[in-house]
Amino acid sequence: MLDTLRRIVQEVNNAPDIRSALDFMALRVRDAMGTEVCSIYLRDNTAERYVLMASEGLKREAVGHVSLGFSEGLVGQVGQREEPINLEDAFAHPKFHYLAETGEDPFHAFLGVPVMHHGEVLGVLVVQQRDARRFDQSEEAFLVTISAQLSAVIAHAHASGVLFEQLDTPERASFYDGVAGASGAAIGIAKLLFPETDLSAVPDRDAEDVASEIALLDEALVRVRQEIRDLAERAKASLGAEEQALFDVYLRMLDRHALPAEVIARIREGQWVQGALRMVVDAHVHNFEMMDDPYLRERAADVRDLGRRLLTQLQSRNRRQIEYPAHCILMGDDISAPMLMELPAERIAGIVTSRGSRNSHMAIVARAMGIPTVVGCQNLPLKKLDGKELIVDGFRGRVVANASVELKQQFEEIIAEEESLLAGLEKLRDEPAQTEDGVRVQLQVNTGLMTDINRSIERGAEGVGLYRTEIPFMVRDRFPSEEEQRAIYREQLAAFAPMPVTMRTLDIGGDKSLSYFPIEEENPFLGWRGIRVTLDHPEIFIVQVRAMLKAAEGFDNLRIMLPMITSVFEAEEAQHLIHRAWLEVREEGIDVAMPPVGVMIEVPASVYQARALAQRVDFLSVGTNDLTQYLLAVDRNNRQIADLYNSLHPAVLHALLHVVEQAHEEGKPVSVCGEMAGDPASALLLMAMGYDALSMSASNLLRVKAAVRKVSMGFLRRLLNEVLAMDNGEVIASYMDLQLTKVGLGDLIRHRKSG
Repeated sequence: MLDTLRRIVQEVNNAPDIRSALDFMALRVRDAMGTEVCSIYLRDNTAERYVLMASEGLKREAVGHVSLGFSEGLVGQVGQREEPINLEDAFAHPKFHYLAETGEDPFHAFLGVPVMHHGEVLGVLVVQQRDARRFDQSEEAFLVTISAQLSAVIAHAHASGVLFEQLDTPERASFYDGVAGASGAAIGIAKLLFPETDLSAVPDRDAEDVASEIALLDEALVRVRQEIRDLAERAKASLGAEEQALFDVYLRMLDRHALPAEVIARIREGQWVQGALRMVVDAHVHNFEMMDDPYLRERAADVRDLGRRLLTQLQSRNRRQIEYPAHCILMGDDISAPMLMELPAERIAGIVTSRGSRNSHMAIVARAMGIPTVVGCQNLPLKKLDGKELIVDGFRGRVVANASVELKQQFEEIIAEEESLLAGLEKLRDEPAQTEDGVRVQLQVNTGLMTDINRSIERGAEGVGLYRTEIPFMVRDRFPSEEEQRAIYREQLAAFAPMPVTMRTLDIGGDKSLSYFPIEEENPFLGWRGIRVTLDHPEIFIVQVRAMLKAAEGFDNLRIMLPMITSVFEAEEAQHLIHRAWLEVREEGIDVAMPPVGVMIEVPASVYQARALAQRVDFLSVGTNDLTQYLLAVDRNNRQIADLYNSLHPAVLHALLHVVEQAHEEGKPVSVCGEMAGDPASALLLMAMGYDALSMSASNLLRVKAAVRKVSMGFLRRLLNEVLAMDNGEVIASYMDLQLTKVGLGDLIRHRKSG
């Protein structure tokens, strides 16, 4: 049965489209279970009905036309109960609803199981049989298993909006959920960036000139044929006659009347050459993989290889100048930061990726540039959306295609309001972040790129609370030298002098990697990362600290911060190395004072050692992103459990309060440099707790300052006491939104409420 299951899953996953996948699923499940009917009903949330989308055994004309309400019939019952229903005689059940159009009159036995994905019912998988009998436990278990295995395929189709597109209904909006990478909203035309020589990533595009596309194919064929002949010639000495014959097979497949003829046919239908090649190769690969003969199945790899070779040649001779429309939405599997930096920033309205995390280098760059971004949209049909109008909701992490006129108008209003709000906040640049009753907090910025500097100074930043030194390491193909680092760090220190610049030592591992220093671990967030790496490699750590110290000469505004500290020993060991580097630099004639050294509080261990750490260092800074992740055991980049990641969870709030109390009892300043600091509502709570400084993205600074200036500390302390007595993070968030809206902060916290 396991082999049967694998074959069904493989066939469905390789289907050319979702409608074919559903048909395969119905046919193979019916045959595997030896029953007479298998039907698939899928949930149409817009119409609030379960639609019969595939069936083997019922009338074909009923597919796509017959439907049941969410609470109607046995199908509705399965959906409501979210569990299987196994009946000997379906007609005898009070919930049975007869559908004459399906021709189900003869079938008595009924087994229905819900198709579920991430806790949501997507549809119902049903098998039926003429004989009045109950399906046995193994049959029920098989159907449940196949439903679970195939739910992701159906979820992708649900998200992409293609499930019901052939039904007699108007085009509907499609919503794709991901993770908010950079806040804001944008409307624009999608432009797909896809990696070269990756055939599966090639999008569908219209052929601009059929004859030119065919000519490009012919040129590529000539070069690939010669490439194969050259390979065959070089292989003569090492391969036998039988193996050499494979090269002849390749050449026959490349004959103008073989694979290329099919590609040309697709081009003549209006597809560009790269898209036509992808379609033909995919079809042949699918056919080979479905064959029972192991030798023939292996031929799929040959077709793939030929496809890649042809694509390489096409792309090397066809590097068209990409034109980016005004208000362009960049879209791709995973867009790198260097790719983003090379593009015309003035034309990029938003960014969407199907992979990546909020803390990817690209997302950090997008936040610095103020570009609304959504990452990790796993079900995004990239090739289908290329060239389509999209709405990017960077507040809640959602992308919308085929938006209704009303929905588009709503987002246009949101965008206009955001622009108006930010324009109105500019006047606060030189004003202090001070409450109505005179309590002041220092607002700093998180930086890592040269582009951050001007934006931060224009917004009135009071220094840098977190400079991510790993970014200069990430954009190179080797470790930067001491002099290269010194030049980069000095630019940051000079730009903000005399205001303090807090430089975090190299923080790699987890979801931040260096291509030239790979770290392979099963659980990287609990592995070799942060200070653990640099203490194991003091040669890297000391060079970096020396560069920082030399860069600070004449400014004396450097502060050094140690990431991922879990014990007093680590802090002391790092301080010893810093002191050693300082003595070396002094001996070289560099006149620089020993800078303040602090630690990041971002794991539970450091929360409960806050007092001991504060006794040994000059300051503490809380990284709320990792702290929330570790306290709640929730990967902040995992979309499947994203709703569990909540920085207003009571455990997080009480940990934050504990840290600031312990630090202040030792007379040490403490700040926050995580995402909470840049959210106006959370920032006000942190201020009420007593945090001395808040460090955030430059794009959030004026919004937080405006919120601080509209409230009194008395109000904030009462609000803090009220939420600390609550035991539910969602309730806390709602209560805070309500209370802050009452005092006139609704426009400043809208982005959080929309999430």
